[in-house]
Amino acid sequence: MAIMTTDNQEFRTDHTPAKDASKYEQPYQYPLQREFEEPDWTRIPGYKNVTRWEWQDALWQRKNTVKNLRQLKDVLGSHLPDDLAASIEKDMKERATMSMLLPPQMINTMDVDNLWTDPVRFYMLPAFDDRRTDWPNHPHASRDSLHEAEMWAVEGLTHRYPTKVLAELLTTCPQYCGHCTRMDLVGKDTAQVKKLKFEIKQKDRHQLMVEYIRQNSNIRDIVVSGGDIANLPPESLEAVVMELIKIPHVKDIRLASKGLMGLPQHFLQDKMLKAMERLALIARQNDVDLALHTHVNHANQLTPLVAKAANHLLDMGFRDVRNQGVLLRGVNTTSKDLLDLCFTLLDKAHIMPYYFYMCDMIPNSEHWRLSVHEAQKLQHDIMGYLPGYATARLLCDVPFVGKRWVHQVAEYDLEKGISYWTKNYRTSIELNDPEALETRYPYYDPIYTLPESGQNWWKEEGVKEAEKVAAAAS
Repeated sequence: MAIMTTDNQEFRTDHTPAKDASKYEQPYQYPLQREFEEPDWTRIPGYKNVTRWEWQDALWQRKNTVKNLRQLKDVLGSHLPDDLAASIEKDMKERATMSMLLPPQMINTMDVDNLWTDPVRFYMLPAFDDRRTDWPNHPHASRDSLHEAEMWAVEGLTHRYPTKVLAELLTTCPQYCGHCTRMDLVGKDTAQVKKLKFEIKQKDRHQLMVEYIRQNSNIRDIVVSGGDIANLPPESLEAVVMELIKIPHVKDIRLASKGLMGLPQHFLQDKMLKAMERLALIARQNDVDLALHTHVNHANQLTPLVAKAANHLLDMGFRDVRNQGVLLRGVNTTSKDLLDLCFTLLDKAHIMPYYFYMCDMIPNSEHWRLSVHEAQKLQHDIMGYLPGYATARLLCDVPFVGKRWVHQVAEYDLEKGISYWTKNYRTSIELNDPEALETRYPYYDPIYTLPESGQNWWKEEGVKEAEKVAAAAS
């Protein structure tokens, strides 16, 4: 090997590898191994006679959405083990914070021959045996874990960040995720959770939202969500978004829909396509960036129909289609699973990997949640594979703070699993609080991930929490 020396630095002058690269295997292997195709829905007993035309019809998908265990058994037949069915039933009675709602498209992305271990089933169809028995719930878990309702400027409009608002247009979705962060408001009542309800009529609420945004020139960025915009009639969605686009100080509008993945057929309807095309055109004319954010947690959920819907939006002139997933243990919290998902999003569906949030501290979610240090390691392990602009950021959504990269923690007690975070702005409920920017805000790791000493501390602390709650209730 030839060596050239310049200013005490050595450079190779030949082009032979320093080592035989074939002897060394990277921690993650690219390209993707999974075939990108629409799974054969006729393998599922309840769909064995469904035609392609029916499958691609949004109305058929909605009419055949699974809403209860009896319907689930009818669809899956012998693929649904009796013990799993019993465990799902027990979970619905004793733990579930969301009711069952699964479009055929979503069911078809499950491995129906291995439902106990299937990652999509694991978070879309929670079973009692999936959940923790030692620490099923964190003492600081709460129904509205991010305190969004406390920050409503008007009903359903959360003003947490100085220049951004979240507009919850409705409280339903095409599908209900077990880990839903808005479980206190979204969906039907469960045995454990009586849902809150909006008091103002939908059309009036929407108008109040538009007027608030119009009157506050510091707002430039709006997330239009719910629930899920896929459950709003296209003409109603178009009317609201069209008004927002025409507000001079609004520069970014993000439409949020897991339905792009769970029910892509909705976005491929002629009526929806035309509404989205008109919005994209008016947005360009008004110098507004219009994007759609979806929610995919596992690579298996991405199919050609999802890619087709995303590509239509991009062709219309949407600024981007991005993914905001949630880190869920047993679903996507190995570097392989997360990189497979990110590369499938980017390579196959042209959806930008964007954020992965740590699962919020809602009731009965401990078996899904990661500790902050686990999320930090996962962020480290996915670096260097994807382009920088497409490398997903892993976030902790800290109560009373907002989104923070997992490495932005200010202080971290690993024994007790308490991390402390700071912020550089006031939310709408702290505008007159002189100490808001000096405060450190806590976030809590799942207790079962702590050392024994830390778990023992929480056993004592948990008793104190229960006593406080009992005293407040008396």
